[in-house]
Amino acid sequence: MTPPDRTRPQSSPNWDALPNGGDLFGEIYLAERLEAEEGPSAARLWRRYAPGLIVVGVAAGTAAWLAEHYGFPIILLGLLIGLALNFVAREPATHAGLDLASRTCLRWGIVALGFQVTVAQVVALGPWPFAALLAIMATAFFAGLGGAALSGQSRFAGILAGGATAICGASAALALYGIIGRDRLSQAQFALTLVGVSLASALAMSLYPAIAGEMGLSDQQAGFLIGASIHDVAQAIGGGFTYSDAAGAEATIIKLSRVALLGPVMILVALWIGNSALDGRQPIWRRIALPWFILGFIALVAVNSLGVVPDAARQAMMTASKALLLFAVIATAMRSDTGLIMRLGWRAATPVVAATLASFLAAVAAIYLGAA
Repeated sequence: MTPPDRTRPQSSPNWDALPNGGDLFGEIYLAERLEAEEGPSAARLWRRYAPGLIVVGVAAGTAAWLAEHYGFPIILLGLLIGLALNFVAREPATHAGLDLASRTCLRWGIVALGFQVTVAQVVALGPWPFAALLAIMATAFFAGLGGAALSGQSRFAGILAGGATAICGASAALALYGIIGRDRLSQAQFALTLVGVSLASALAMSLYPAIAGEMGLSDQQAGFLIGASIHDVAQAIGGGFTYSDAAGAEATIIKLSRVALLGPVMILVALWIGNSALDGRQPIWRRIALPWFILGFIALVAVNSLGVVPDAARQAMMTASKALLLFAVIATAMRSDTGLIMRLGWRAATPVVAATLASFLAAVAAIYLGAA
């Protein structure tokens, strides 16, 4: 090979004639600016979120099929399947989709819960039964706090267990966890609380109707006991109709009244513990600002109470709420640290057990005091 003749003048290339002779950095800048203005492309969004959402969707479909064919609580099934697929979260490609499902699906599912109840259902309960119901809920809530303190856990674990037991089980736990935040309570603790609440509801649905029969309670009393002390909506209503049709109707009213109080309880908890995402140097009005999904829930309760929503639309929203919450539960379980779950041991179940027992005993006391 002959060396190049360095004595000859080198002609500079004609940059304008080259096909890619533009300003490279200028093109990059323009591309980034265009993406910022128009947002990420559909293909980019698909690559980012699809892996995690597909896994969650398959798990949700599996949980729904098993629940339909074997009559097991769908939330508990979703939770257990999510924990079994915990290894999926080791793949970084799934993180964006799992985070989207555990946060965004959770918040919109809570908003859609507003179509389950109306103000009229609460008013129809009457002043004395309503006051007794508030006392039962308060007893369960503070029993959860007490159980957390006795087992050496944080007050946030007690708030989660007590609130879930007092209101509507897994749905309330999801809503409260949205306020508490992952920085104040681990996802492992949250997953264990959901397991405890769901198992307690399933067990109570089988035991409480039999206990009510042994106590010789009337249909109205049995409905009050079951509706006021079983956590999840489906299990409370199912347990009531297991006793009798009249008890089932009463349990439905009582249970939906507890669901209607989800909004006020979330407001009180948010005002009490504040927003974890804001530091103490923020103005007081910013620190006590309510999460948007709480306001959305209250707004939909108000709209549903007007009686202007068609039944088909309300049923569709309720189905959407269940699906979104199921997605959130599965994604949260997949992102939970199973090693931490094992290390938590029996202590994690103490707040749920304390709140469950307190709720049942308070409901029995209310019946003997003439609340039902």
